[in-house]
Amino acid sequence: MSNTPRHGEAGSGSSPAASPRVFRAPSGVAALILASIAALLLLGDAVVRAGWAEMLLLAPWLLLVVWFIYVATFASHVSIDADGATVQNLLRIVRIPWARVSDVGVRYQVRFTLDDGRIVNAFGGPVAGRPARPGVRPADNPRARIPPALRDLELIREQWLAAAETGSTTRVSRRWDLPTLGVLLLLALWALGAVIISGAAG
Repeated sequence: MSNTPRHGEAGSGSSPAASPRVFRAPSGVAALILASIAALLLLGDAVVRAGWAEMLLLAPWLLLVVWFIYVATFASHVSIDADGATVQNLLRIVRIPWARVSDVGVRYQVRFTLDDGRIVNAFGGPVAGRPARPGVRPADNPRARIPPALRDLELIREQWLAAAETGSTTRVSRRWDLPTLGVLLLLALWALGAVIISGAAG
């Protein structure tokens, strides 16, 4: 294991984040925006061609597609605050107090090594990529050549190293993303209603 400063020791001089900071893959944001725009265009076209009633019968299926794209590409992320890190992988959320973290690194994705040896990998957040290509002219800011994933990892490590000890009894908690699951249930009921109405009309 690498020689890592203990909690409370000075990091790189940065102050801890005052509010939660969220890291997620830019590709997830782009995918969700494109899916939402496509769904809105299709629903608008359905209103023009067939009216509001038909649009309401079509809407749950398009929204289910957007829901799956949201879960697959956007929902996974890493957020940090003064007390710990929150890792969401698809619909599963893990809350990790800084006192339970023994190392923070990146291997394809960010990974938190706990004090009991377990590892929590983050599907979303900074992702290791190719190093930045050197430019023709030297950059004014040396940090500009650092890959974005490593810059984000440095921010996460700075927050961890700046955190104070909160005791070894702090528990790592795991839970499901209930609001997102609730949206899925509503969409499923809506789609079922659409099928019943379409069958009765036919």
